Amino acid sequence: MSCLHRVCRQAAPGPAAGPETGAAVVRRLAVFLLVVLLLLPTPSLAEKFSPEASWELYFSPNGGAAAAIVRELNQARQSVYVQAYSFTSAPIARALLRAQQRGVAVAAILDKSQQTEKYSAADFLAHAGIKTMIDSAHAIAHNKVMVIDEQTVITGSFNFTRAAEEKNAENLLVIRDARLAARYLANWREHAAHSTVYAGRQGGERPAAGRENGWLEKVFNILEGQLLRSRRHP
Repeated sequence: MSCLHRVCRQAAPGPAAGPETGAAVVRRLAVFLLVVLLLLPTPSLAEKFSPEASWELYFSPNGGAAAAIVRELNQARQSVYVQAYSFTSAPIARALLRAQQRGVAVAAILDKSQQTEKYSAADFLAHAGIKTMIDSAHAIAHNKVMVIDEQTVITGSFNFTRAAEEKNAENLLVIRDARLAARYLANWREHAAHSTVYAGRQGGERPAAGRENGWLEKVFNILEGQLLRSRRHP
């Protein structure tokens, strides 16, 4: 039977889909932005210094930064954790040795550039009995940090070199805050975990008994000269 002789039932077409309303577009955009924000890494929240925190600031050249480091090392009683890129300052090295001789636990992480064919600061520290590690996991291990007695942080652009004290424009912060020191120490330990212990070059120089000071000045003058010739920067 044709449709002429019966009622042909057909689905009535629905209303034509029109363009989204402005409110719908806004809702979709809001959902998209929320998803993007949830996928982004959460930024670190700003923290305040402890109420008892204090700080000192030094600028070089010849602004007392090296003397401030030596003073803090001379007051160390329990531990000194060092991260250094370059290390050619005889006064700072001497203060580290004195701390170790007082029974302070001293450990240092240095850049891989210190593991060279020539005698380096890494050799000096290792031969002096200070636990020395080389951090080769980065293009440059460029930290300049000391954490003393888990209470004091020394940091800034200031390399532990004579040039940083006498020739360069540098800055150094000495911050006494146990909370901040804990964060720096945690980061030091992260780097220590992927660093390798350095025992020092065999046959390296060691000071004769009673002649440590003159020997130290001689060695670090040589290291400072090597640094200036090889890099032309601190």
